[in-house]
This record gives sequence, C-alpha cells and structure tokens, in this order.
Amino acid sequence: MSEIRFDDQVVIITGAGNGLGRSHALEFAACGANVVVNDFGGARDGTGGSSAAAEAVVAEIEAAGGGGKAIANGANVADRVQVDALVKQSLDAFGRIDVLVNNAGILRDRSFGKMSGEEWDAVVAVHLTGSANCSLAVWNQMKAQNYGRIVMTTSTSGIYGNFGQANYGAAKTGVWGLMNTLHIEGAKNHIHVNCISPTAATRMTEDVIPPDALPLLDPKWVTPAVVYLGSKEAPSRNILLAGAGGYTVAKLMEAEGVFFAENDRTPEMIASHWSTITDMNGSVEHLQGNDHVIKMVQKALAATAATAAISPDAE
Repeated sequence: MSEIRFDDQVVIITGAGNGLGRSHALEFAACGANVVVNDFGGARDGTGGSSAAAEAVVAEIEAAGGGGKAIANGANVADRVQVDALVKQSLDAFGRIDVLVNNAGILRDRSFGKMSGEEWDAVVAVHLTGSANCSLAVWNQMKAQNYGRIVMTTSTSGIYGNFGQANYGAAKTGVWGLMNTLHIEGAKNHIHVNCISPTAATRMTEDVIPPDALPLLDPKWVTPAVVYLGSKEAPSRNILLAGAGGYTVAKLMEAEGVFFAENDRTPEMIASHWSTITDMNGSVEHLQGNDHVIKMVQKALAATAATAAISPDAE
C-alpha cells in the first residue's frame, strides 16, 4: 500500500484553530501539504473573534517541520467577502488549491419550540451557507486545474437526529445534499466531494460525551478518514463516519415500494400497504434525483402497457 502524501498540494481547512480542524491541519502538513489554517477565533456559539488560535496552529506546523508551509486566516465562513479574500490569500501564497475541508462550526442548542430565529440563522449560516461559500469560492479554481477534493463535515445529528439540535441537524443534513449535487457537477473535472461525520471529544461535544469516554474519542482518530477523503485516492459521494477507531459509511436507500392503479391511489390504500411500502428488502441507492423519477415513470408505463394488453379494446 502506497503512502498517502500531499507534497506540493494546498489544503484549506476551516475552523482549524481547535479540535478536529487543528488535528486535520497538523496531519495534512505532516504529509507534506501547504496548509491554510482558517479560524474565525470565536467561542463555541460563534461570538467573539481572534486570529490567535489559527496562528498558534501555524506555529505548531512550522515547529514540527513536516515539509509543507502554513499560513493563518481569520475569515468568517458565513461572510462571502471574507471567504473570497481567504481564497485569494491562498492563491497568492501558494498558486493553487487542491483540497478544501469544510470544518468550521458553532452550536446554539435549544429545543425547537424555544429556539429563536437568530439561533437558527446563526447555525445554518456557518455550517450550511459557510460550506457553500467556501466550496463556491474554490470551485472554479478546481475546475480550471481539473482536480479538486472537497470534504464536508456532516453529523449524526443530521443523519439520525438529536434532541435540541434542530438547527444544527438541518444544516448538517443540508451539506449532505450539497455533496450529492457537487459530486455530479464536479465529476468531469475530477473534483471529488465527500462528507465526514466525526465522533470526537471537542469543545463542540464536551457537554454530551461521558467523561470516561473522552480519552477514546480523541479527534486524531477522525483525521485519518479526512486525510483519505482529501487524497488523490479518494472516492466521491460518500458519508464516512469516524470515531474512536471505527470507520463506516451511511447511505440513503430507497425501498422498492408499490404501484397502485389510478382508482386505488387513496390514503386508505397507502395505509393498508404500509408494511410493503416500507419493506427495505431489495432496496437500492439512487445516484441522482432523476433515478427515482425514472423508476416511478417506468412503473407507470409498465402498468399502462399491461392494462392495454389485456383490454378488450386493445386490438
């Protein structure tokens, strides 16, 4: 098995001043990459701001001497103007951008009925809009060089749900949808897009992980998955879950379902066939939205042809 290296490649990592982002930045640099360490420097809820955290990680990278260079950036990913300046700084310093890791995040946890509009907007702005801002800012550069790797950070709070995190869960599911479309649009230019769903002990999760489990959930055990997804060997359009030494994938699968004749398309028929509709035996993974549309149209056409074949008026 060949060693995964990033010599002469440039990696932008958002939210890289602490936790997962810091771990990713250190490892990419150790693998030879030139790293742009972005961090707004705010508190866990997104308030405040300072470049100190990003600059500290740059100092760590320089002290380690892994081969690549590093620069710090304090852009707020929710601000398109600042993100454009981040990308310009990266290109001015290194001339290209090979990998983007959308890792920046904040939390404003609250049960849905008590959540304010500002708490919703702030979380969606950083996680979903921020990921879109950064991806858009590097997109045409990656197309021009005919190569790129983008890693979105999703969460089991989005994949499966979690109490008190409607804003966070919705945003994290949103980046999954963003990945699906960017995978399709980037394929011809060798731009691979994936999601990482991390389980790690960071300041984002310190309140929900039992203290005795914290040593098992070091962010460094998520980083190998992110480095792989950023590499030339990476696949595309996957949700890779990583934590505590475990690595697995999550997929959205569609059941075969049922087809009803026109007169049977009623709520009552759906209710009476619910167990068949939800039977996942023979389920499939569709690779784009049109796959489902084609499936439904083919069922309808097949049923129409069968009806015509047995109709007394068929001749």
